[in-house]
Amino acid sequence: MLGPSEVRAAAAAKYAREARTWASDPTASPRLDVLLHPPTQATALRAGAEAPAWARSWRDPGFAADVLWEPRSWASLGPQQVPVRCVIDGAEVIAAAAGKISEWQLLRDRADTLRERWAGRGADDALASVIRTEAPRLVGLTPLDFELLLGVLEWVAAHPASGLYLRQLPIHGIHTKWIESHRRLVFALAEVVTGQRGLGLNSSPSLIRLRVLDPLLRPSGISDLALPAADLATWAPMPTTVFVFENLETVLAMPDVPGAVVVHGSGYAVDRLASVPWIRSSRIVYWGDLDSHGFAILNTLRRDCGNVQSVLMDEATIDAHTDLIGHEASPHRGALTRLTSSESSALRRLVTGGDLRLEQERVDWTFAIAALLTTV
Repeated sequence: MLGPSEVRAAAAAKYAREARTWASDPTASPRLDVLLHPPTQATALRAGAEAPAWARSWRDPGFAADVLWEPRSWASLGPQQVPVRCVIDGAEVIAAAAGKISEWQLLRDRADTLRERWAGRGADDALASVIRTEAPRLVGLTPLDFELLLGVLEWVAAHPASGLYLRQLPIHGIHTKWIESHRRLVFALAEVVTGQRGLGLNSSPSLIRLRVLDPLLRPSGISDLALPAADLATWAPMPTTVFVFENLETVLAMPDVPGAVVVHGSGYAVDRLASVPWIRSSRIVYWGDLDSHGFAILNTLRRDCGNVQSVLMDEATIDAHTDLIGHEASPHRGALTRLTSSESSALRRLVTGGDLRLEQERVDWTFAIAALLTTV
């Protein structure tokens, strides 16, 4: 026997699964149809007062619903009317039964507002997809945040390639932290509105961190630099070796090395290095984490720069640090076509071993520096 509380739970589960889809499609007509599994005569006799109390609970379940009743002729209990099915029609009624009516109305109204302003521009499917995907973020906005969102969308629609900095936007109340805290929702909707990725704004230049390990190459004696790629390209130190390391602490730990510069690769942002001519044309020695992503970053670096060798990304390093190896939570699965046979063997061993991972900073420094200095 299912009572009103069980049907409320079913409504809550349906709402949690489907509300974002209802919001994205104003023609949606959801329906919850629940069989109540009424008792047989034998079950009713065993249940005693519980069975009639259950039936009475369906006279007024506490939420709007169509409850179907059917007659029963029971020899021991006489004629009875028992509830057999509960049907709840419509998104709002299901939301009310689920105890989510205020949340639903807010989500529905915000989705309607977005459609009223932005539907009919040839991107209705994209808009529906964003509403469906971003529904939790959309409903989580405060009223002020939602007004700011609309203001940003209106502005970028009128100025899709302004080239302004975020600080320059003439939108009351907007600021950098607001954009960053709502970045996913803002960028997804902006792409629907403008048909292009991003907000068409100018952004702060990404800085490349490096240390000049050779005192003779240091500009004005400065050894530690962080510059935009464009500025770095105007400097031509002509090193004989450019180390590229994944871990910043490893960059900072490097001793003086004649003819060498060490650069912080910053993960997949390593592709920025190819825009610096003197780095691209140098002999590059790359050391990353011994895991699938480390090899994927190496593969990317080789794609963009011609002379790249790896160090400490081999089976010997794995063997020397087996007690320090962990596991990757989200390994890279793409094809890596630019690895050497030695690198491929190391990667294969990591993958077949259960997506193993040896982080760069775990490698013994004495072991590491000995290997690094042999590459100079």
